[in-house]
Amino acid sequence: MLLVGRSGSGKSTLLAALAGLLDPSVTETEGELLVGGRPPREASGSTGLLFQDPESQIVMGRAGDDVAFGLENRCVQTSEIPGRVREALDAVEFPYGPERSTSALSGGERQRLALAGTLALRPRLLLLDEPTANLDPMGADRLRSVLGRVLEGGETTLVLVEHRIEQSLALVGRLVAIDGRAGVVADGPPSEILAADPARLAERGIWSPGFSAAVAITRSDGETPAALVHADGASFRYPASGVDAVNATDVVLRSSEALAITGPNGSGKSTLALLLGGLIAPSAGFVRATDALAPDRAGTSLASFGARDLVRRIGSVFQDPEHQLLAGTVRRELMIGPRRAGMAEAAALARANELLERMSLSHLAEANPFTLSGGEKRRLSVATALATAPRLLILDEPTFGQDPRGWIELLGLLSSLREDGHGLCVVTHDEPFVDAIADRRLLMAGSAGSA
Repeated sequence: MLLVGRSGSGKSTLLAALAGLLDPSVTETEGELLVGGRPPREASGSTGLLFQDPESQIVMGRAGDDVAFGLENRCVQTSEIPGRVREALDAVEFPYGPERSTSALSGGERQRLALAGTLALRPRLLLLDEPTANLDPMGADRLRSVLGRVLEGGETTLVLVEHRIEQSLALVGRLVAIDGRAGVVADGPPSEILAADPARLAERGIWSPGFSAAVAITRSDGETPAALVHADGASFRYPASGVDAVNATDVVLRSSEALAITGPNGSGKSTLALLLGGLIAPSAGFVRATDALAPDRAGTSLASFGARDLVRRIGSVFQDPEHQLLAGTVRRELMIGPRRAGMAEAAALARANELLERMSLSHLAEANPFTLSGGEKRRLSVATALATAPRLLILDEPTFGQDPRGWIELLGLLSSLREDGHGLCVVTHDEPFVDAIADRRLLMAGSAGSA
């Protein structure tokens, strides 16, 4: 079954409920939810859940130990565990051995490892929350092949949450669309539901095959692009593991221009984004600010900038939005950057309210950021990067978890920022987004460096 709906419609919450992770004593509920005729907590031994954020379920330092962790908790016989670990790692085509440090994995590699841990449990009910969101196209195809083999046995029920559904249709025989307030708004064979008007489906949060996101993307001949950041032979090696994440890379980020960084999982895209944003120092080579970015610090290493200097010039959006959430409410989250940059309280509040409206988050202003859906957290993380009006924006998977409406709004916003003279650097696997926004592409090739 394919479960779809707008960002924030309750898809992830429903999966958590099916897995027995919601405590009925502290959760306000109505109606009845049964798994195999029993309350979900009683049936949890036959259920496997892959979270939207794979990092939240990786708990061990080595890949093999992480897959074994769930088996040990299910009291699987010790003699069976090594074989089931190898079987699960092979099933997801994990590119390393069981000794691989989990801290050295990319987001997509963590996604694959977390899936291996889920499959090793051999669940009867398999719940997957956007399992391809952080995977490159080849990795996503491999994952769908794995799911196809799992389903061939006829003993597993799959509930799959995805926004981009076209490639997953071959796996499912039923499509259910939900809305947070209206409940189920569509339920039936995918072919019948998807025969409706694509624009109407998009309003329900469904990316139907062939849906064209009509966005007016302007590319004016206005301001001449100016170099903002120079990377010269920049590389990075993880100090603890000695693993090379980025080999020597040369790249220039410019104003009024969007650069897309693409490439397979594990090729160093996210690490390069951290280097270009001044958030980590290169192991070798240089990442320097230019006169156009920082007139008083031209030629200086970005990694030497203090937080206040950096936040006024560069806004960064991490691959995992939870890594940059600090405050107790969404509105206060949006005020952190402006306050750090020295903005007065009234001005910081006005800026926060402006961004709440712009990112369609006003109704969540007083909510705790950690209670938002994945797509809402992503929009919030983009808003926090915009809060100080930086000249350069570096965004890692900005379209993650977005329904059609959110995707279109985000694309339009970033396009207008580029036209206003901001520089954009986007790490993404979203090819339609690259086609729509990018002026240049940097293809990362893993151990071979960049191309």
